[in-house]
Amino acid sequence: MDLDDQMRRYFGTDQLATVPPEAIAAGIEHMRVDLGLERDRARRFALWTLLYMLDAAPALDAVFEEEADRDAARNLMDLSARMMPDAD
Repeated sequence: MDLDDQMRRYFGTDQLATVPPEAIAAGIEHMRVDLGLERDRARRFALWTLLYMLDAAPALDAVFEEEADRDAARNLMDLSARMMPDAD
């Protein structure tokens, strides 16, 4: 799953800054529905990752049955936190 493809699928563009708030909310809702229906582990992880980047990801335990997937998600969360500038 390519990130730009996912952005175009759910928001109609790969430029999220141009998307109105209502369309962002609708795209997030669409992603959450797809996440609930998706059975492929890699696709579920990709959808969860995009939702995480949009601060809309469901809890790990609700999404990932496999401990390895939860660990990978935690690693992603840790890495992204390290890349964010300190708020101090």
